[in-house]
Amino acid sequence: MSNSPDNFDFHSAGLRVLKLEAEALRGLGEQIEGEAFAKACRLILECDSHVVVTGMGKSGHIGAKVAATLSSTGTPAFFLHPAEAVHGDLGMLTPRNVVLAVSHSGATEEVLNLLPYISHHEISLIVVCGSALGPLAKRADVVLSYELEKEACPLNLAPTASTIAQMALCDALAGALMEARGFTNEDFALRHPLGALGRRLLVRVRDMMATGADNPVLHESATLSEAIPRMAQLGAVAFVDDTGILTGIFCDGDLRRLVERGGADPTTRMSELMIKNPKRVSPDIAGPKVVDILQEFRIGVLPVVDEDNRAVGMIDLKTLHQAGLAG
Repeated sequence: MSNSPDNFDFHSAGLRVLKLEAEALRGLGEQIEGEAFAKACRLILECDSHVVVTGMGKSGHIGAKVAATLSSTGTPAFFLHPAEAVHGDLGMLTPRNVVLAVSHSGATEEVLNLLPYISHHEISLIVVCGSALGPLAKRADVVLSYELEKEACPLNLAPTASTIAQMALCDALAGALMEARGFTNEDFALRHPLGALGRRLLVRVRDMMATGADNPVLHESATLSEAIPRMAQLGAVAFVDDTGILTGIFCDGDLRRLVERGGADPTTRMSELMIKNPKRVSPDIAGPKVVDILQEFRIGVLPVVDEDNRAVGMIDLKTLHQAGLAG
């Protein structure tokens, strides 16, 4: 190691790596044969079980990520370590599976050891590799190969550009399969319920709204003196008629404006003071949509009504903030 860390140009060295990896990606589009790519997608779409991804070393790490990507985007998949497979884990494979093998050399011994079992059970095999002439490619149903002049490693040894190419090819498969399946934001969220997107898309108003004794609702015949204490809960009170149908709302801001105009007799009926025909939302609306409505109309709270327009709850911006749905 002759270079001194004190005067070494780290920035230029890093840029060389990025340049080589970018070049590897730029060449992929022209290298991948369209019919082979489409066949690989169809094999996976027609699979009524799991895609089993396998690979050794750095290709194995790529394979594990690919299995996770496929699983989270609508294609059930799992990673099978080839070394563990020949010690009993081959039992995970069935004729209903499709195997996706990742190997830069196209001749990885541990993956080759799986071929007799795959062939015996007539399991479809897709190979992503850097050599279309290797033994893996010769046994595959579909080959997605890429060509690289060199690795991004300064010694041209460590898998760098090759792993980028593998990852990009498999991501292209996952992306194409998503489109073919009509995979939606909601589908993604269902598979990520604890992630930010999952919370945003899955949480409904009914999961957060104030209900029962916590729901500040009064009959429209209530007086101002009766309404004011209920406003302390969420800064607003909803009003209903004899059948429970929403007829109005009165908020902190309305009370402030009333005071600025000189106030009102505490015995005044709220039917005379409330804001009639207010904005309202359904319990089934997604949380982020409520945030949009609140922000659009510059209000802090909304009554929640059922399909018959009965007041069943109240949702406010503070609750949405606490749920991580409002910025």
